[in-house]
Amino acid sequence: MTQAPPLSNIPEYTVGEVSAAVRRNLEAEFPRVRVRGEVSGFKRAASGHLYFNLKDDRDVLNAVCWRGAAGRLGLRPEDGMEVVATGRVTAYGARSAYQLVVDALDLAGEGALLKLLEERRRRLAEEGLFAEDRKRPIPFLPERIGIATSLGGAVLHDILHRLRERFPRHVLVWPVPVQGDGAAERIAEAVDGMGALPPEMRPDVLIVARGGGSLEDLWAFNEETVVRAAARSAIPLISAVGHETDTTLIDFAADLRAPTPTAAAEMAVPVRAELLARTGGQGERLLAAGARLVQERRAQIAGLARGLPAPTALLEQASQRLDDRGERMEAGLRARVALAASRIAELSARFGRPRALLDAQQERLAALGASFVRAGRHRVDAEAHRLERLDAGRRLPAAWARLAENASAGLRRTGALLESSSYRRVLERGFALVRDESGPVVSAAEARKRGRVEIVFADGEAAARIIGEGPEGPARPEQGTLF
Repeated sequence: MTQAPPLSNIPEYTVGEVSAAVRRNLEAEFPRVRVRGEVSGFKRAASGHLYFNLKDDRDVLNAVCWRGAAGRLGLRPEDGMEVVATGRVTAYGARSAYQLVVDALDLAGEGALLKLLEERRRRLAEEGLFAEDRKRPIPFLPERIGIATSLGGAVLHDILHRLRERFPRHVLVWPVPVQGDGAAERIAEAVDGMGALPPEMRPDVLIVARGGGSLEDLWAFNEETVVRAAARSAIPLISAVGHETDTTLIDFAADLRAPTPTAAAEMAVPVRAELLARTGGQGERLLAAGARLVQERRAQIAGLARGLPAPTALLEQASQRLDDRGERMEAGLRARVALAASRIAELSARFGRPRALLDAQQERLAALGASFVRAGRHRVDAEAHRLERLDAGRRLPAAWARLAENASAGLRRTGALLESSSYRRVLERGFALVRDESGPVVSAAEARKRGRVEIVFADGEAAARIIGEGPEGPARPEQGTLF
């Protein structure tokens, strides 16, 4: 089969040739451009490349930022952010699309920065990072002070100079960049690093400071990484960023905001001279108050003493009362002894001679004892005479014989009654008793369950095995044993 001849003289290209030509023309026409637009559809690939769109009210431009350039961007793109992207326009032949390869990204004006700042502040506040109950008090007189700032500016010099003037303290400096690429990450590392130091080296308070500048210059302190590091700081933190009119997000997350770096040093330590003066004044006031209190107590005691009688007069009156009580007690004792003596004499006269009374009582007891013995002997003789007349030896055996005969007759009657109720009388009338080792069998179903039984007749016993079928089916054969 032969190829058909061409219908015209238009040159023929492959798809790759067309794509390459379009890419060359785009790159030649737009080798370096700045494009302003709103970020949408932002995503970060696993490879580290950034993909997003730049749009305005009519058109959309695809944009890509390779991983190497993404690390150097001054800000992190977010949906809705108005930016100015710098790069080159090229074509992506696999999708027949053109795109902007971005190597620099800036916010489009201060208004966009303020809008982004407000949105970020509201979102972090909703998370509770700015809550007042999270803020801690600053130590009154810290032993060590940490400072995170740049070594090249005047901020560090101002802070150290003010600390030397007010109250010299041990200072630990963590140098960090305060603007530009990577500044936010370095500041967050400094805050976390200060808190991770050993207790003997860890500062008691931390100052994060920077001088004044534009909103773009201070933007590192508005980054989310810095704000979160300040909120989780293990050390009470003072933010001193910019001038008094400058406000950054770290100010909301810090435990205390200072309007300037110099003011931060003043908030960190008191004035040593003022503290000494105040302490000395308080000591003098304390001594004066103590002296005044002693004087008041002395005057009070003196006033109370004037209302008391003289101690010598009190002792004289007490001594006189003691002598009076002693004389009266001695007279009372003598009168009591005399009264007791007269009472004893009166009782002695009433009872007479004690020995004569005891002898009379002993004679009376001896007479009563002899009379009691004679009466007892007479009673014993009378009872013995009465017992001899009863002839108990003859009458007692006859009584026992009658009692035994009556008991034997009752026993015979009880045995006859028991014999008449015995089951053997029933067996003699033609009945039989079925039982096994467990006891009597009283139903056919129970007999089928037991299998082997014993039948008791009136004249003996016989063994039996139940082999008949009942309502429950044939009886199962007995299982033997192998042992």
